[in-house]
Amino acid sequence: MTALLAYRSQRIVELMEEPAERRDADWLKESLQQAMMLELATLPPYLSAMWSIEPQSGDVFKAFRRIVFDEMSHLGLAGNMLTTIGGVPRLADARTVPTYPGPLPGGVRPSLTVFLSGLTKQSLDLFAQIEEPDDPVAEARSHTSIGAFYTAILEAFQDHAELITGAHQLERDMAHHGAGNSLVALNSLADVEAAIDVIKEQGEGTSASPENPHPGESGELAHFYVFRQLFHGRKLVKVAESPDRWEFTGDVIAMPGTRPMGTVPDGGWGAPGQPPPDAETQDLLDRGNQTYSNMLRSLENAWQAGDPDTAGDLLGSAVGEMIGLKSPARSLMTREVPGSGGKTYGPEFRYVDA
Repeated sequence: MTALLAYRSQRIVELMEEPAERRDADWLKESLQQAMMLELATLPPYLSAMWSIEPQSGDVFKAFRRIVFDEMSHLGLAGNMLTTIGGVPRLADARTVPTYPGPLPGGVRPSLTVFLSGLTKQSLDLFAQIEEPDDPVAEARSHTSIGAFYTAILEAFQDHAELITGAHQLERDMAHHGAGNSLVALNSLADVEAAIDVIKEQGEGTSASPENPHPGESGELAHFYVFRQLFHGRKLVKVAESPDRWEFTGDVIAMPGTRPMGTVPDGGWGAPGQPPPDAETQDLLDRGNQTYSNMLRSLENAWQAGDPDTAGDLLGSAVGEMIGLKSPARSLMTREVPGSGGKTYGPEFRYVDA
């Protein structure tokens, strides 16, 4: 396992170091597989935080729900990019599925340890670091980002547009979750360029503005800025004297109530050194892990299906399974971990074989 984590934590670094002239079809396939793992890696922490919000309503909950659907569409678009050049997505495999706590796949943000917990200031800070652009318009720092990796992928597509075949594309109308969120077929270089723009701008904004240019409603912020303003408890606003500057000095944003989900330990709640869950709690954990694994298998099979109708059915199954994760997750968050000082269990998002 240690060797596997080391591989996961280095692969994108190695891919980014390849000179442009060597970024061929094989480079693109491996890069897009890593991109899928990156998008998948964000879903369990964001879902855990969202499902901990009590009640499941209000502006903060809605912001998380929008971001989750954005990330789902990003995963789908990365998968369509891979299959349009003849690649085969690998999702249902313990060797590739992200584990928690652990690094982001491929070495993006290598200093981060991504964990699963309820919504807290600490988790909001983690989420912002995951989404941070290279040149944010507020709280500027600079280091290699997910967006920089997608820029390299786009440049490789532009150099090898002949690889695009439009094969095995998944499609699903999700426009009701925001402009740009529909999973669309990528049959041309222009389609790929538009998809990468959506992924980057929904997560990072643009170099000139923190606003998402593909919103469900006017004025929505990109993910990084949503998480930072929730962390600060203040809305991000333009500085009147300098319209190019933005600061977290707007209206107060109150943190919602939450169920007190603790941080999932290394190896899961029943790992050596942890108090063993009781039978009912273990059943909920097993149900959540099995449903998550079924979702990944359905997605993987959808891209490999031989006809669009079968692919659509499998994609629908995957969406249903993701929705089905909520019930055991929320139930776990009502069950106290022994000796934790009031913290509760929560979903593990561990891959298990069928």
